[in-house]
Amino acid sequence: MKLSPYFRDLRSAYQAELEDLSFDSEDKNVLRQRLTQKRNEMAFLVQMMELSPEMVAVVFHQGFRFTGPSRMEHLLGLHAGQLPAWDSLKDSIQLEPWAQGLAQTVLREPGGSSFMTLAAVLEYLYHHVRPAPAPAQEEADAEEDGDDTSADDDFSRFDADDARDPQDRRTREEAGADWLADQGFDRKD
Repeated sequence: MKLSPYFRDLRSAYQAELEDLSFDSEDKNVLRQRLTQKRNEMAFLVQMMELSPEMVAVVFHQGFRFTGPSRMEHLLGLHAGQLPAWDSLKDSIQLEPWAQGLAQTVLREPGGSSFMTLAAVLEYLYHHVRPAPAPAQEEADAEEDGDDTSADDDFSRFDADDARDPQDRRTREEAGADWLADQGFDRKD
């Protein structure tokens, strides 16, 4: 499986967006509430689909069922202009009932069909694929485990419920705060 640079960049932004939404200033998990709020603002959010697709795609978090993993893995290697129309993926992706109304709002917009495909690929990446360790770490792990897997493997499977390292999350939060400050937003201290 090969991941295009387009999806590699968007994947990082999508994960950062979900992590930013996940915890409040008291480190309480508020993802469900924040996603509900975003879903209620969908009519406004569609204006951001082209400029910041990761900020809109999170609305569909846990809204897809993937019935054709090989088709999804093929999509991971495509670039923005190569994405197929949403309607062509009905045999590989199904929407959860709660997401169907949101999808209709998106599909009425110019570019909505390719955006739905993009949102599905980002969600697939989030739940089913993770990057391979850095080559030096991979070699050390292989020697330790007696594993002879190739360093050319791009990804490995993981359980979506794996615990996330709080220190890693704070580092991403700091990077997100830096980015927002660069965009002209005030830092929340």
